[in-house]
Order: sequence, then structure tokens, then C-alpha cells
Amino acid sequence: MIDARACLGTHDILLLTLDSLRFDVATRALQQGLTPNLARLLPETGWERRHSPGNFTYAAHQAFFAGFLPTPVTPGKHPRLFALEFPGSETIAPETCVFSSDNIVTGLAAQGYHTLCIGGVGFFNKQSPLGNALPELFQENHWYPSFGVTDRHSTRHQVDFTLERLQQLPDAQRLFLFLNVSATHQPSCIFKEGALADSVETQMAALAYADAQLCPLITALQQRAPLLCIICSDHGTTFGEDGYQGHRLAHPLVWDVPYLECLLPQTGGPA
Repeated sequence: MIDARACLGTHDILLLTLDSLRFDVATRALQQGLTPNLARLLPETGWERRHSPGNFTYAAHQAFFAGFLPTPVTPGKHPRLFALEFPGSETIAPETCVFSSDNIVTGLAAQGYHTLCIGGVGFFNKQSPLGNALPELFQENHWYPSFGVTDRHSTRHQVDFTLERLQQLPDAQRLFLFLNVSATHQPSCIFKEGALADSVETQMAALAYADAQLCPLITALQQRAPLLCIICSDHGTTFGEDGYQGHRLAHPLVWDVPYLECLLPQTGGPA
């Protein structure tokens, strides 16, 4: 387990969610060499399979921001990276970063972090009270239609915008960056020529596209400071398996998500 408590104040923190990405899809894409940038961050064993705390975006992210990231699939009481003060909690360890707040976003802000949300899917689009509920946890939040699920270049737009914002922040300012990648959410068929419906193959194509956009972001973050990096899916989805379509349902393909946490060193400022 990463000592998140020891990272507080010295490391920037990245939480990147690949929306709706299934564990089996992420694993197949990795095995086929479609995600070389993510592969550089992953251990030799590849993606870790974890269970999501929610079966759709809103529920899962509410849990994430309360300190409940996807849980290891093996039995046991698994210590958490982040937690909120909560009497009777059994998953807080000495390495857990604990906050006296009702969410980890405001908890990090109270510790001097600038909190930045780059939205993706509808629960971050700021176009309704519900679409504002999660973004408003952050000191700074952004969403544009070009970040959304129907834009073929959404991840590039998200990354380019984030890079512009990073240039405006002093390197000494610690950062909590949350980025919700919308490309892997339906309709992923827009990423595969000729596809008329979403499938394992179209989500793999969407993931390959998103992977190709991530290198400049990771590089820029490493230039600022050491980085605590968490990349995961919020939930999976179904493409007709056992008669099911979509998510917000109890199926193993929805509950099983790919997960990565790692520490990345600072590489120094721009050349």
C-alpha cells in the first residue's frame, strides 16, 4: 500500500477515471499492445482487478470522493489511501490520509491543495443541479461539450485544456487533479469505423484513443512535482451479456473494474 499520509503536501495527486471501462476490456487492450502509455505505468502483472463501490457514475464517484476507491477483490479488510474521520471505520491504517471533512476534495483543499475538476460525462457537465453536484466540490471545475461523450476528440480536448490550466499554476502549488475521461463511455461506437452499436471492440478502440492522448498530461504533471497517480474505472458496462445492456445493474462485468495506483517521481522542469 502506498503511504498516502506521507505524500500529503509533497506530491500532486491525480485521480483519472476511465468512465465505464470494463476490467476485461482494459486487460485485452493491454495484452494486444493498444495502450502503451498506460502500460508504462502498470506493473508487469497488468491491471489490478477491483470491485467498484457503485454501479454507475454518480454513485461510484460519490464513494470515491468519500475515500472509498475500488476495493481489492481478495477477502479481507483492505486499508484505504484516503478516508474521512468516521467512528468505527475498520479500513484506516497508519498510511491512510485522513481528513476532518465530508469529502476528500475539500479535505485536500484545507491542506493547501488546489482542487481542479475536468469533467467528462453528464454527471460533470454543469448543465443541471445534478450535473453541478460533483463539480462543485472542487475549487475549480470545467466542462465543455467538446469534453463530452459524443465528441470524437474528447480526451485530446480535455488534456489540452488541462495543460493550459497547469501552466497557470505555480509549481509550488500542490494540486489535486480529477479528470473524468468520457471516451470509454457510451457511445464508444464512434471510435470504430463502421460500428453501429457499442461492444467490447468499440470500447477497446475508445480506450486506445484515450491512451494515445495521456502522455503529455503525465509528463506535465511529473514536471511539477512527485505524483501520486490513481487511474481506474468507476464501473463497467454490459454489451448484451446475459441479456443485459448498459450499467446501473448488478452484473460482474459492471462491478469488476481496472485499477492502478503508483508513485511517479518528479522529472524536473521543462527543458
